[in-house]
Amino acid sequence: MSGENALEKTNRINELYDFYGPLLTDKQQTFLKCYFHDDYTLGEIAADFQISRQAVYEHLKRAEQVLEEYDSKLGLVERHIKLQAGIELLESQIAALPREWRESLADTAAKLRNAE
Repeated sequence: MSGENALEKTNRINELYDFYGPLLTDKQQTFLKCYFHDDYTLGEIAADFQISRQAVYEHLKRAEQVLEEYDSKLGLVERHIKLQAGIELLESQIAALPREWRESLADTAAKLRNAE
């Protein structure tokens, strides 16, 4: 996998993990954290858990598949992306308003961002 694709995949898995990680088994959570958050190699994870590299690979693949399945059913990541884009647009529109109108609307936008 090329560097750019690897980064995209890592970002995607981390995003999915943020939403659905608690739904995974403890082992899946641990392996995903080691591999995608802490940048361990398959070999390092295998050595730490005294299993084969292939077993680590299979656990990771299954965890990735489960995360994608959750997102295909629940759609929380896409919803989050759309909400963030809407809030950013709202904030840019607020910035263009006269100063006396901005504060109250900016507070509302901040509340929306924090609620998400």
